[in-house]
Amino acid sequence: MNGKLRNIVTVLFCIISVISYSQSDTSKNANPELTLYKSACKLIDSSKYKESIPILKKAIKIKSDYIEAYNKMAFAKMKLEDYKGAEKDILQAVKIAPDNFESHKMLGILYFDTKKYKEAKASIDSALSLNTDDAELLYYQAQLMYAGKSYKTALDACARAIDLKPRYMEVMFLKGEIKFALKEYNYAIKEITEGIKLESADKLHYESYKTRAKARFEVKDYKNAINDWNVFLEAYPEDEGALVARAANKIETRDNTGAIADLDAAIKLNPKNPVSYNYRGVAKGENKQFVEALKDFDYSIKLKFDYGAAFVNRAAVKFASKDKRGACEDLNKADALGDEMAIQLIETYCKH
Repeated sequence: MNGKLRNIVTVLFCIISVISYSQSDTSKNANPELTLYKSACKLIDSSKYKESIPILKKAIKIKSDYIEAYNKMAFAKMKLEDYKGAEKDILQAVKIAPDNFESHKMLGILYFDTKKYKEAKASIDSALSLNTDDAELLYYQAQLMYAGKSYKTALDACARAIDLKPRYMEVMFLKGEIKFALKEYNYAIKEITEGIKLESADKLHYESYKTRAKARFEVKDYKNAINDWNVFLEAYPEDEGALVARAANKIETRDNTGAIADLDAAIKLNPKNPVSYNYRGVAKGENKQFVEALKDFDYSIKLKFDYGAAFVNRAAVKFASKDKRGACEDLNKADALGDEMAIQLIETYCKH
């Protein structure tokens, strides 16, 4: 190739490169709002919700009817617990496109999370009229029904969600909660156990451990109930109710000293709960600390004068202390309060 031809080829190559670069650059900037939207989505995927919002606003400024950007911005605000801001964004999206499924679905979830159940039902119904095959939406519909104590229809919605997404952990947990509410304790344990198998070790669903612990107590599986309370209390060590419940299970397994320790902690958190003193009286009585047990029962009854169970338990300690007369007086008081166990004990111990 001679020098003149080489120069021509070089010039042509440069021209083609410029044209190619110009076309690429034009293509890249043809939809700047989309570029911004994708950038914001990456931030949201990295849990950088606050940082995503200004970028989505820029996208909306370029394209005022950008429904996806409004929905995504609402999602970010919900994660930041800015529910009023999220509602405003979603309603704007609905105004632009009244039949947008994602907007109605998000609005239903937002209203459910903020306990506006009437509004949640309306939005969820609207979303379901647009798409009946969304597992997450069916889960929230089931949650709404459960909150309204419509347990059978809630279970039907759960079943449909599981059909669409067989390993839906949250639905399994919800089914466990519903079964517990229906007093089907073994089924509750089964559903929650299946859900727990799917959870990650660093993100436990503590409320389900709590429900399973209560269900296990009802079926007299006290040792495993204690194990569940142990998991729950690792996360919430100052949950008074959990401490009292674990103590009740410990009493059933004859770990009375452990029960007393839990009840001491519960009483420190709330010195006015008669149940804690009643259980601690039982545990101390089992440990033959009769004087201290009676003090706890006395204070429990002082806090709740119509506490039939405390009268029955105090009677048991009085019997153990050879105070039959005092014990029978307590049983008669418990019977007058409607305690079912009292009459049986009166017939056995106080009629002769």
